[in-house]
Amino acid sequence: MTAELENKVALISGSTTGIGLGIAQCFVDEGAKVIITGHRLHDETKMFLADHADSAEFQPLEVTDETNWSKLTTDIVSKYGHLDILVNNAGVFPQPVPIDEETLEDWNHVMDINLTGTFLGIKHGMKAMRKGEGGSIINISSVEGIVAEPTAAAYNASKGGSRLLTKSAALDSAANNYGIRVNSVHPGFVKTDMIPDEVEQATSKLTPLGHIGKPEDIGNICVYLASDKSKFVAGAEFVVDGGFSAR
Repeated sequence: MTAELENKVALISGSTTGIGLGIAQCFVDEGAKVIITGHRLHDETKMFLADHADSAEFQPLEVTDETNWSKLTTDIVSKYGHLDILVNNAGVFPQPVPIDEETLEDWNHVMDINLTGTFLGIKHGMKAMRKGEGGSIINISSVEGIVAEPTAAAYNASKGGSRLLTKSAALDSAANNYGIRVNSVHPGFVKTDMIPDEVEQATSKLTPLGHIGKPEDIGNICVYLASDKSKFVAGAEFVVDGGFSAR
């Protein structure tokens, strides 16, 4: 049986651990060449790269640096001949704080990474994909880009902005016949190594399905959006939250 992403080249921001690395694993399993990015290599990243030496590589990426984005996407096209998939996954979740205590410095930090980083990824990902046969851009937003909470103003605003940025980019691509589909994925609570057991238990109680998600739950949706099976899907949002936002 043919792998869903065979002969496709994928770039994933913020993918040295957690959800991003889970997406990378799903992509590799489906035959893609994957470029994982971040600031540093974790032990789990090194293991992943060792296990998939023929299909994965690491490149440093600062998502707020436009020159870094431009060079990396250009280098990928030069090396592989095309870039087919971009996943904008890099993001930060700040400490909860009331909006009247939020500092401008902290607000800008969240916006720079979660929203500006996504914008730069879309901009340079599109430029690279237009040199080939188009592709798929997947923006990892959050369920909190759809529903809000009182102490996450910056995070809610950045992820809500990512949601609408996705739709604008999708319409722009369609209007110009770029052949690039842009969609967003909105995870709920997801288990990573950074989640303590007590937090997992508490968030599981808030999730109607009774448990939180795993990185591969997000990765499997991304495989669909990256594959040709989603060729008629554009500007859509995929909520993967165990029913959290349906309450």
